[in-house]
Amino acid sequence: MSVGESFSDIEEALLGGPPVFTRDQAIGELGVDADFAHELWRAFGFAHDDRDEAIFTEDDLAAMGTVIAAYASAPEGTTVAAARSIGQTMSRLADWQAYRLHELANDPDNDISMPQMARAMGRVQTLIWRRHLAAALRNLSADRGANGDERHDLTIGFCDIVGYTSLSRKIGMEELNTLLETFEVKASEIVTEHGGQVIKTLGDAVMFAVDDAASAVEIGLELHSISEIDDIPPLRVGLAYGRVLTRFGDVFGEPVNIAARLTGSARPGTSLCDAALADVVEDDRFFFKSIGTLSVRGYRHLKARVIEFNRDHVPADTTR
Repeated sequence: MSVGESFSDIEEALLGGPPVFTRDQAIGELGVDADFAHELWRAFGFAHDDRDEAIFTEDDLAAMGTVIAAYASAPEGTTVAAARSIGQTMSRLADWQAYRLHELANDPDNDISMPQMARAMGRVQTLIWRRHLAAALRNLSADRGANGDERHDLTIGFCDIVGYTSLSRKIGMEELNTLLETFEVKASEIVTEHGGQVIKTLGDAVMFAVDDAASAVEIGLELHSISEIDDIPPLRVGLAYGRVLTRFGDVFGEPVNIAARLTGSARPGTSLCDAALADVVEDDRFFFKSIGTLSVRGYRHLKARVIEFNRDHVPADTTR
Protein backbone atom coordinates (compact mmCIF):
# COMPACT_ATOMS: atom_id res chain seq x y z
CA MET A 1 0.00 0.00 0.00
CA SER A 2 1.37 3.40 -0.94
CA VAL A 3 1.96 5.87 1.86
CA GLY A 4 1.58 8.68 -0.65
CA GLU A 5 -2.01 7.94 -1.61
CA SER A 6 -4.11 11.03 -2.33
CA PHE A 7 -5.70 12.40 0.81
CA SER A 8 -8.73 13.41 -1.23
CA ASP A 9 -9.27 9.74 -2.13
CA ILE A 10 -9.12 8.76 1.54
CA GLU A 11 -11.41 11.63 2.56
CA GLU A 12 -13.98 10.76 -0.12
CA ALA A 13 -13.92 7.12 0.98
CA LEU A 14 -14.65 8.21 4.55
CA LEU A 15 -17.27 10.84 3.74
CA GLY A 16 -19.15 8.79 1.18
CA GLY A 17 -18.85 11.42 -1.53
CA PRO A 18 -17.19 14.69 -2.42
CA PRO A 19 -17.70 17.63 -0.03
CA VAL A 20 -19.66 20.40 -1.72
CA PHE A 21 -20.72 22.81 1.07
CA THR A 22 -18.51 25.14 3.09
CA ARG A 23 -19.35 25.74 6.73
CA ASP A 24 -21.06 29.06 5.98
CA GLN A 25 -23.00 27.56 3.08
CA ALA A 26 -24.19 24.77 5.35
CA ILE A 27 -25.37 27.33 7.93
CA GLY A 28 -27.37 29.10 5.24
CA GLU A 29 -28.88 25.90 3.88
CA LEU A 30 -29.89 24.71 7.35
CA GLY A 31 -31.26 28.09 8.42
CA VAL A 32 -29.58 28.12 11.85
CA ASP A 33 -28.17 31.04 13.78
CA ALA A 34 -24.56 31.66 12.70
CA ASP A 35 -23.22 32.30 16.22
CA PHE A 36 -24.87 29.14 17.52
CA ALA A 37 -23.51 27.12 14.58
CA HIS A 38 -19.96 28.38 15.22
CA GLU A 39 -20.30 27.52 18.92
CA LEU A 40 -21.32 24.00 17.97
CA TRP A 41 -18.41 23.78 15.53
CA ARG A 42 -15.95 24.74 18.25
CA ALA A 43 -17.58 22.25 20.63
CA PHE A 44 -17.01 19.51 18.05
CA GLY A 45 -13.32 20.45 18.13
CA PHE A 46 -13.01 22.04 14.68
CA ALA A 47 -12.31 25.64 15.65
CA HIS A 48 -9.34 25.98 13.28
CA ASP A 49 -10.92 24.61 10.09
CA ASP A 50 -11.00 26.95 7.07
CA ARG A 51 -14.50 28.41 6.74
CA ASP A 52 -14.08 28.74 2.94
CA GLU A 53 -13.25 25.07 2.36
CA ALA A 54 -15.95 22.65 1.20
CA ILE A 55 -16.26 20.09 3.99
CA PHE A 56 -19.88 18.84 3.96
CA THR A 57 -21.60 16.43 1.58
CA GLU A 58 -25.29 16.38 0.62
CA ASP A 59 -25.84 13.48 3.03
CA ASP A 60 -24.10 15.42 5.82
CA LEU A 61 -26.56 18.28 5.48
CA ALA A 62 -29.57 15.98 5.45
CA ALA A 63 -28.40 14.25 8.64
CA MET A 64 -27.57 17.53 10.40
CA GLY A 65 -30.96 18.97 9.47
CA THR A 66 -32.70 16.05 11.15
CA VAL A 67 -30.60 16.33 14.32
CA ILE A 68 -31.04 20.13 14.53
CA ALA A 69 -34.81 19.74 14.22
CA ALA A 70 -34.82 17.11 16.98
CA TYR A 71 -32.79 19.33 19.34
CA ALA A 72 -34.80 22.48 18.61
CA SER A 73 -36.81 22.15 21.84
CA ALA A 74 -33.92 20.92 24.02
CA PRO A 75 -32.95 22.97 27.12
CA GLU A 76 -30.38 25.69 26.51
CA GLY A 77 -26.84 24.38 26.60
CA THR A 78 -27.79 20.74 26.05
CA THR A 79 -26.94 20.74 22.35
CA VAL A 80 -23.51 22.32 22.84
CA ALA A 81 -22.73 19.96 25.72
CA ALA A 82 -23.69 16.99 23.57
CA ALA A 83 -21.53 18.29 20.73
CA ARG A 84 -18.56 18.70 23.07
CA SER A 85 -18.93 15.16 24.41
CA ILE A 86 -19.18 13.71 20.90
CA GLY A 87 -16.26 15.78 19.65
CA GLN A 88 -13.93 14.75 22.47
CA THR A 89 -14.83 11.08 22.12
CA MET A 90 -14.50 11.03 18.34
CA SER A 91 -11.21 12.96 18.46
CA ARG A 92 -9.57 10.37 20.68
CA LEU A 93 -10.89 7.53 18.57
CA ALA A 94 -9.76 9.18 15.33
CA ASP A 95 -6.24 9.78 16.69
CA TRP A 96 -5.89 6.09 17.47
CA GLN A 97 -7.34 5.02 14.11
CA ALA A 98 -5.05 7.39 12.19
CA TYR A 99 -2.07 5.88 14.00
CA ARG A 100 -3.18 2.38 13.04
CA LEU A 101 -3.78 3.40 9.40
CA HIS A 102 -0.31 4.92 9.26
CA GLU A 103 1.17 1.65 10.57
CA LEU A 104 -0.72 -0.33 7.94
CA ALA A 105 0.43 2.04 5.20
CA ASN A 106 4.03 1.25 6.12
CA ASP A 107 3.50 -2.51 6.37
CA PRO A 108 5.03 -4.17 3.27
CA ASP A 109 2.92 -7.29 3.83
CA ASN A 110 -0.36 -5.38 3.66
CA ASP A 111 -1.94 -4.99 0.21
CA ILE A 112 -5.15 -3.22 1.30
CA SER A 113 -5.31 0.41 0.26
CA MET A 114 -5.69 3.11 2.87
CA PRO A 115 -9.09 4.27 1.49
CA GLN A 116 -10.35 0.66 1.66
CA MET A 117 -9.13 0.26 5.24
CA ALA A 118 -10.51 3.65 6.31
CA ARG A 119 -13.90 2.79 4.83
CA ALA A 120 -13.90 -0.61 6.54
CA MET A 121 -13.00 1.00 9.88
CA GLY A 122 -15.91 3.40 9.49
CA ARG A 123 -18.38 0.61 8.78
CA VAL A 124 -17.22 -1.53 11.70
CA GLN A 125 -17.33 1.53 13.95
CA THR A 126 -20.92 2.20 12.87
CA LEU A 127 -21.84 -1.44 13.46
CA ILE A 128 -20.45 -1.36 17.00
CA TRP A 129 -22.11 1.98 17.72
CA ARG A 130 -25.49 0.72 16.53
CA ARG A 131 -25.30 -2.31 18.80
CA HIS A 132 -24.28 -0.22 21.81
CA LEU A 133 -27.03 2.30 21.09
CA ALA A 134 -29.63 -0.46 20.79
CA ALA A 135 -28.50 -1.95 24.12
CA ALA A 136 -28.49 1.45 25.82
CA LEU A 137 -32.01 2.22 24.58
CA ARG A 138 -33.22 -1.19 25.72
CA ASN A 139 -31.82 -0.67 29.21
CA LEU A 140 -32.67 2.99 29.54
CA SER A 141 -33.89 3.99 32.98
CA ALA A 142 -37.32 5.58 33.27
CA ASP A 143 -36.00 7.99 35.89
CA ARG A 144 -34.67 10.80 33.72
CA GLY A 145 -33.67 14.39 34.33
CA ALA A 146 -34.86 17.45 32.43
CA ASN A 147 -31.85 17.35 30.09
CA GLY A 148 -32.22 13.68 29.24
CA ASP A 149 -29.84 12.79 32.06
CA GLU A 150 -30.32 9.62 34.08
CA ARG A 151 -30.31 9.46 37.86
CA HIS A 152 -30.15 6.00 39.37
CA ASP A 153 -28.26 3.84 41.83
CA LEU A 154 -25.07 2.29 40.51
CA THR A 155 -21.81 0.89 41.79
CA ILE A 156 -18.87 2.93 40.53
CA GLY A 157 -15.42 1.41 40.44
CA PHE A 158 -11.87 2.47 39.75
CA CYS A 159 -8.89 0.21 39.17
CA ASP A 160 -5.35 1.51 38.83
CA ILE A 161 -1.80 0.24 38.50
CA VAL A 162 0.33 0.59 41.61
CA GLY A 163 3.59 2.47 41.09
CA TYR A 164 2.76 3.43 37.53
CA THR A 165 4.56 6.81 37.58
CA SER A 166 7.91 5.40 38.65
CA LEU A 167 7.50 2.37 36.38
CA SER A 168 6.84 4.55 33.33
CA ARG A 169 10.22 6.20 33.86
CA LYS A 170 12.09 2.90 33.88
CA ILE A 171 10.70 1.09 30.84
CA GLY A 172 10.66 1.93 27.13
CA MET A 173 7.71 3.42 25.28
CA GLU A 174 6.94 0.19 23.42
CA GLU A 175 6.94 -1.84 26.63
CA LEU A 176 4.81 0.79 28.35
CA ASN A 177 2.33 0.75 25.47
CA THR A 178 2.05 -3.04 25.68
CA LEU A 179 1.51 -2.91 29.44
CA LEU A 180 -1.24 -0.29 29.19
CA GLU A 181 -2.97 -2.02 26.30
CA THR A 182 -2.95 -5.36 28.13
CA PHE A 183 -4.28 -3.74 31.29
CA GLU A 184 -7.09 -1.92 29.47
CA VAL A 185 -8.09 -4.95 27.39
CA LYS A 186 -8.14 -7.39 30.31
CA ALA A 187 -9.93 -4.92 32.61
CA SER A 188 -12.57 -4.24 29.95
CA GLU A 189 -13.10 -7.96 29.42
CA ILE A 190 -13.66 -8.60 33.12
CA VAL A 191 -15.99 -5.62 33.55
CA THR A 192 -18.16 -6.41 30.53
CA GLU A 193 -18.29 -10.17 31.20
CA HIS A 194 -19.95 -9.40 34.54
CA GLY A 195 -22.48 -6.95 33.10
CA GLY A 196 -20.58 -3.75 33.82
CA GLN A 197 -19.67 -0.87 31.54
CA VAL A 198 -16.30 0.79 31.16
CA ILE A 199 -16.92 4.53 31.46
CA LYS A 200 -13.43 5.65 30.52
CA THR A 201 -9.76 4.82 30.70
CA LEU A 202 -7.39 7.24 32.42
CA GLY A 203 -3.94 6.05 31.40
CA ASP A 204 -3.06 3.77 34.29
CA ALA A 205 -6.67 3.54 35.55
CA VAL A 206 -10.06 2.31 34.40
CA MET A 207 -13.39 3.68 35.62
CA PHE A 208 -16.46 1.48 35.35
CA ALA A 209 -20.11 1.29 36.41
CA VAL A 210 -22.23 -1.72 37.32
CA ASP A 211 -25.98 -2.03 37.89
CA ASP A 212 -25.83 -5.17 40.02
CA ALA A 213 -23.95 -4.60 43.28
CA ALA A 214 -22.87 -8.23 43.74
CA SER A 215 -21.49 -8.31 40.20
CA ALA A 216 -19.52 -5.15 40.97
CA VAL A 217 -17.92 -6.85 43.96
CA GLU A 218 -17.04 -9.85 41.82
CA ILE A 219 -15.43 -7.52 39.28
CA GLY A 220 -13.51 -5.77 42.05
CA LEU A 221 -11.96 -9.06 43.14
CA GLU A 222 -11.37 -10.58 39.72
CA LEU A 223 -9.53 -7.53 38.39
CA HIS A 224 -6.52 -8.52 40.50
CA SER A 225 -6.07 -11.62 38.34
CA ILE A 226 -4.72 -9.32 35.61
CA SER A 227 -1.44 -8.79 37.43
CA GLU A 228 -1.09 -12.53 38.09
CA ILE A 229 -1.58 -13.54 34.45
CA ASP A 230 0.16 -10.82 32.49
CA ASP A 231 3.05 -9.74 34.67
CA ILE A 232 1.41 -6.38 35.35
CA PRO A 233 2.21 -4.67 38.68
CA PRO A 234 -0.29 -5.07 41.54
CA LEU A 235 -3.57 -3.23 41.19
CA ARG A 236 -5.79 -1.26 43.56
CA VAL A 237 -9.57 -1.22 43.33
CA GLY A 238 -12.15 1.08 44.92
CA LEU A 239 -15.94 0.63 44.74
CA ALA A 240 -18.78 2.85 45.96
CA TYR A 241 -22.55 2.55 45.68
CA GLY A 242 -25.25 5.21 45.44
CA ARG A 243 -27.24 7.65 43.35
CA VAL A 244 -25.35 9.00 40.35
CA LEU A 245 -25.99 11.26 37.38
CA THR A 246 -25.30 9.72 33.97
CA ARG A 247 -24.69 12.47 31.45
CA PHE A 248 -23.35 12.22 27.88
CA GLY A 249 -21.62 8.93 28.52
CA ASP A 250 -19.96 10.02 31.76
CA VAL A 251 -21.01 9.50 35.38
CA PHE A 252 -21.07 12.08 38.19
CA GLY A 253 -21.95 12.05 41.86
CA GLU A 254 -20.63 11.21 45.28
CA PRO A 255 -20.04 7.49 44.54
CA VAL A 256 -17.58 8.55 41.84
CA ASN A 257 -15.62 10.68 44.29
CA ILE A 258 -15.70 8.03 47.01
CA ALA A 259 -14.62 5.23 44.67
CA ALA A 260 -11.65 7.32 43.52
CA ARG A 261 -10.61 8.08 47.12
CA LEU A 262 -10.92 4.42 48.11
CA THR A 263 -8.74 3.36 45.19
CA GLY A 264 -6.04 5.76 46.30
CA SER A 265 -6.26 4.41 49.85
CA ALA A 266 -6.26 0.70 48.98
CA ARG A 267 -3.14 -1.35 49.56
CA PRO A 268 -1.54 -2.99 46.51
CA GLY A 269 -3.47 -6.09 45.51
CA THR A 270 -6.59 -5.24 47.51
CA SER A 271 -10.10 -3.91 46.90
CA LEU A 272 -11.92 -1.42 49.12
CA CYS A 273 -15.59 -0.48 49.09
CA ASP A 274 -17.75 1.93 51.03
CA ALA A 275 -20.23 0.88 53.71
CA ALA A 276 -23.16 1.58 51.37
CA LEU A 277 -22.07 -1.13 48.96
CA ALA A 278 -21.35 -3.65 51.72
CA ASP A 279 -24.84 -3.06 53.11
CA VAL A 280 -26.68 -3.81 49.86
CA VAL A 281 -24.72 -6.93 48.84
CA GLU A 282 -26.28 -10.09 50.18
CA ASP A 283 -24.01 -12.76 48.77
CA ASP A 284 -22.27 -15.33 50.97
CA ARG A 285 -19.37 -15.56 48.53
CA PHE A 286 -18.00 -12.28 49.85
CA PHE A 287 -16.72 -11.02 53.18
CA PHE A 288 -16.49 -7.32 53.98
CA LYS A 289 -13.80 -6.65 56.56
CA SER A 290 -14.20 -3.44 58.53
CA ILE A 291 -11.21 -1.15 58.83
CA GLY A 292 -10.72 2.14 60.59
CA THR A 293 -12.32 5.22 59.12
CA LEU A 294 -10.28 6.92 56.41
CA SER A 295 -9.44 10.60 56.26
CA VAL A 296 -9.15 11.52 52.60
CA ARG A 297 -9.69 14.64 50.54
CA GLY A 298 -13.32 15.69 50.93
CA TYR A 299 -14.13 12.95 53.49
CA ARG A 300 -12.68 13.11 56.99
CA HIS A 301 -14.51 10.04 58.29
CA LEU A 302 -14.99 7.69 55.35
CA LYS A 303 -16.17 4.22 56.36
CA ALA A 304 -14.50 1.57 54.24
CA ARG A 305 -14.43 -2.21 53.95
CA VAL A 306 -11.83 -4.57 52.55
CA ILE A 307 -13.49 -6.98 50.11
CA GLU A 308 -12.46 -10.63 50.31
CA PHE A 309 -13.82 -13.99 49.26
CA ASN A 310 -15.24 -16.00 52.14
CA ARG A 311 -12.77 -18.66 53.21
CA ASP A 312 -15.10 -21.50 52.27
CA HIS A 313 -15.60 -20.07 48.77
CA VAL A 314 -13.26 -21.24 46.02
CA PRO A 315 -13.19 -18.67 43.20
CA ALA A 316 -13.50 -19.92 39.64
CA ASP A 317 -10.39 -20.35 37.53
CA THR A 318 -9.73 -16.92 36.01
CA THR A 319 -6.96 -17.89 33.63
CA ARG A 320 -7.70 -16.79 30.08
